[in-house]
Amino acid sequence: MKRIKINITLLVISIVVISSCKKDYLKRPPLTGITTDNFYKSGSDLRLATAALYALPWAGWNNFPLLGIGDIMSGNMLQPYNSDLVQFTSFTITPQNSYLAQSWRSFYNVIAHCNTNIKAINTKMPDSVAIKSKTGALGEIRFIRAASYFHLAQLWGAVPIIEDNDKLIANPLVPRHKLEDVYRFIINDLRYAAANLPKTDQPGRVTTWSAQGMLAKVYLTRAGLNQKGSRNQSDLDSAAYYAGNVCNTSGLTLLPSYYNLFRTQFNDNSESLFAFQWAPGVPYGQGNSIQAQFAPSGSLVTGGGGWGQAIGPTTDLANLYTPQDSVRRKATFMLTGDKYRELNAAGGGYTATGVNVKKHVVGTAADNNSPTMDLGSSIEHNTILRLADVYLIYAEALLGNNASTTNALALQYFNAVRTRAGVDKVTVLTPDIIMKERRIELAFEGQYWFDLVRLSYYDPQKAVFVLQVQTTLTNDPDPNNRYVPRSLFTYDPATGIKKPQPTGPITPPTINTFTLPIPANDQTADPKLLEPPVPYYK
Repeated sequence: MKRIKINITLLVISIVVISSCKKDYLKRPPLTGITTDNFYKSGSDLRLATAALYALPWAGWNNFPLLGIGDIMSGNMLQPYNSDLVQFTSFTITPQNSYLAQSWRSFYNVIAHCNTNIKAINTKMPDSVAIKSKTGALGEIRFIRAASYFHLAQLWGAVPIIEDNDKLIANPLVPRHKLEDVYRFIINDLRYAAANLPKTDQPGRVTTWSAQGMLAKVYLTRAGLNQKGSRNQSDLDSAAYYAGNVCNTSGLTLLPSYYNLFRTQFNDNSESLFAFQWAPGVPYGQGNSIQAQFAPSGSLVTGGGGWGQAIGPTTDLANLYTPQDSVRRKATFMLTGDKYRELNAAGGGYTATGVNVKKHVVGTAADNNSPTMDLGSSIEHNTILRLADVYLIYAEALLGNNASTTNALALQYFNAVRTRAGVDKVTVLTPDIIMKERRIELAFEGQYWFDLVRLSYYDPQKAVFVLQVQTTLTNDPDPNNRYVPRSLFTYDPATGIKKPQPTGPITPPTINTFTLPIPANDQTADPKLLEPPVPYYK
């Protein structure tokens, strides 16, 4: 089957059909020619419209905030020289932070695209188009809209629910809506998607298994909302149900090699449930520029970039990897002396000269057989939801509110992740064991902050404690060996010694740390965003 083909023409089409809005985070340039009145005429038009939702609208989130919030703020990664990213490390985030505005705008751009497509399909599509084509496209769109709202809910809590762009034009001052209503809206979209998406499709497109996997994650997250010490059992059961469907009935399997998950030759593999579909050769800012930002050397990026010399894993993350866990470690971050033969292959490979990011660093245009790929358009289809994540969600849902479990299914799928990584199986599961496994398995994929947010819903003291441990000087008897775990480190391959580096001042985290401030420009444009949230469902 062919993968989704996304090029700049598709992206322009996706922009054209969006209504012009007064709201800053829903604005679109006024283009002419293609409109909602003359575009949606066939099933192939639907496929074209939905394909464009997998890339450009997400670029603002993908290019720095995804890892800046997901991994830097959570303590997996440290970037010491960009002042806005340093705010994520030090918990000093202000409403003026550029990456807040970039993320907020990106998520609502996604939502605007989805809303316009949904309305056009429901009002402009001729009866000659098969009902299955319409409902399948709506399922695809509602999945993507739900994914965007899920990000917003976890980062900002109560946010505006917007499902009609025309109403926003008429009344651009909108309130935030209660977080429980945002989750209800997300679940409604995903349940529709799960019921109407196919079991199989072109690689890169979401399926019912994508929707059910995301539903499991949403239910697992919502299970802790407004709870104290334990989670809502009904939501845990729903998480286990949907994750179990994916694990037990989809027929999907883990890619045999963890390392290959992050090589472009394996884009959209059987483990990928939802991934961004980036194209090469697009203007900077419209494609995937993660590699340019995080690669440690310009020799690894065609056309410049390689600005990641000072970016690397924290000591806190690196200390979680055992010597046995070398496959995942080497796929995630470089240690001085590591050899990567697939990077700059024509030049004999790349030998790491420091401790840097590896995941998402895929090499030059020649390394990837993609002549038009450049610094702003890596062709890596980075995954937002993959099967291993759902395996671990299943195990966590089956563990539920128990202190430990030996549930056979929970152990089976949890250990499948470990076996693929080449590490020993476990015989019992606890919340801490699952949290640690998720952190290692999904490191540098933007997931760990969301795991901590999920924890903060029902056990805020523990969530704050996790961050406090990262930011507190270790209690070694020798003062010379004390360090702050939320720090970069150097590595000596001759001795295997990691030497933590000094860290700048860090503000003590609190429960408020887990809710981002609303971007300053949006506060000014819409003062209602600062008012208490209101119900969405009457």
